Amino acid sequence: MPLNTAPNLARPDDFYEALIDMHRDLDDGESQAVNARLILLLANHIGDLDTLREAMRLAREAAAEPAAS
Repeated sequence: MPLNTAPNLARPDDFYEALIDMHRDLDDGESQAVNARLILLLANHIGDLDTLREAMRLAREAAAEPAAS
């Protein structure tokens, strides 16, 4: 299955708020652990290794880009 990178969230602001709430009151280690668990849950849901590799490649490329000023 190809990776969909087009906007696809019905309520992106609500998702972002829920994501921020998920991290509320967590220390850095707990926040990293919850991110890792979320990644694994979503990867399991997607299930397709090629799609996951494409997502990892795009995420890695974005991390290497200079920060916008």
